[in-house]
Amino acid sequence: MSELHVKRWEAANLPTESLLMEIMKQQLLNPYSWSNGPFDTYFAHKHDYHKVIYVVRGSITFGLPVLKMKVELKAGDRLDLPAGIVHDAQVGAEGVLCLEGHIEKSE
Repeated sequence: MSELHVKRWEAANLPTESLLMEIMKQQLLNPYSWSNGPFDTYFAHKHDYHKVIYVVRGSITFGLPVLKMKVELKAGDRLDLPAGIVHDAQVGAEGVLCLEGHIEKSE
């Protein structure tokens, strides 16, 4: 998968961290968790791997300057961010807890 993609959580009940962890493990993403406090900021940067993020709780908004768009993620939402895409991020007022996994580039 090499396209930017956002998948919104559509179930009535919000997911648990263990459910999202299991989903990611089934997809062979080797997830790990990270969190930030309210209004923390990540400045523009990029990665050499495809990043997959699920928000467990809270919110985070990713800025994608080249695409001239912003994407807010809330509990259960998934972002697939291809390698090489410049992005920044702003954590929401409640902070954020995310699960992240990587898809290594295949040559």
